[in-house]
Amino acid sequence: MPQTASAKKRLRQNVRLQARNKAVKSRLATLRRRFTEALGAGDLKKAAEMLRVAQKAFDQAGAKRVIHKNAAARKVSRMSTKLAAAKAGRPATATQA
Repeated sequence: MPQTASAKKRLRQNVRLQARNKAVKSRLATLRRRFTEALGAGDLKKAAEMLRVAQKAFDQAGAKRVIHKNAAARKVSRMSTKLAAAKAGRPATATQA
């Protein structure tokens, strides 16, 4: 257990930030799953909408350092590539995944 006042405060902050980070990461995973489900079902219009929503959420998470900014960009890029491949009527390759 923390002894000093500053250590006690830091513990309180860590608990609060951990809860926020967990909620944000869970939302990101849900958005990615919904995008993938829409793409798998062949609903390109819904997939495009889910990509737009997911891109904003990933960019916000990267800006707030919940996840690394480059990781956010990479995940959005991969989703965009999959959507473009689906619109073109070709399967996404391993390099596009």
